[in-house]
Amino acid sequence: MVGTRIPHLLRMRSGSTHLLRILHLASPALPIGAFHFSQGLEYAVEAGWVKDEPFALEWIAGVARCAIGTLDLPVLLRLHRAARLGDDDGLQRWGRFLLAARETEELRAEDRHMGSALARILRELGARLPSRNHPGYAEMFAVACVHWNIGEDEVLQAYAWAWAENQVLAAVKLVPLGQSAGQRMLHALVPLLEEIAVQAFDIDDEGIGACAVMQGLASARHETQYTRLFRS
Repeated sequence: MVGTRIPHLLRMRSGSTHLLRILHLASPALPIGAFHFSQGLEYAVEAGWVKDEPFALEWIAGVARCAIGTLDLPVLLRLHRAARLGDDDGLQRWGRFLLAARETEELRAEDRHMGSALARILRELGARLPSRNHPGYAEMFAVACVHWNIGEDEVLQAYAWAWAENQVLAAVKLVPLGQSAGQRMLHALVPLLEEIAVQAFDIDDEGIGACAVMQGLASARHETQYTRLFRS
């Protein structure tokens, strides 16, 4: 019995590390403060734009398709490649590009907050980071994935999943929705997240951008919303 189990354990040790590392990065338990932000969803609920499960799913899917898939993921791909090549200039340039593309101060503040928090965690875990004040979240996510030898496909899918999970958790609190509704939405989003991760490889530099007008309006108005559960 012992002799038959050892090869199996060796296979697990050699093949599961990357999966566990990417699960660690995408986990909602990672203390980077993602749960503090709704990315405009709180105002959308307050304004009646999102009022039930179908509307919440439509909102999250729309932002995924028109912003995460066309802005965050193609930039993340370039950040990952720059980090892998040791190209600090490229890493910094694309990090600044993504931050400049955020449409509101709230979205920029979220990016800086999560990036700085992830950088602190990575330093504690022994990762070698470029010297940077207030790095962006995607930049630090890419650096972490290179540090742990995580491939491009997994990087994009994990980033998209972590974003979607936080948005669904926000919708569950805000609408409010039950936990079962949240799981149904995540299940429905999986094919879309896979699709936008694949499409990110085909977006050239000139094609990178976002067109999520309602999210931008919601985020801007959330900055002065009278009562808020989420940070602005």
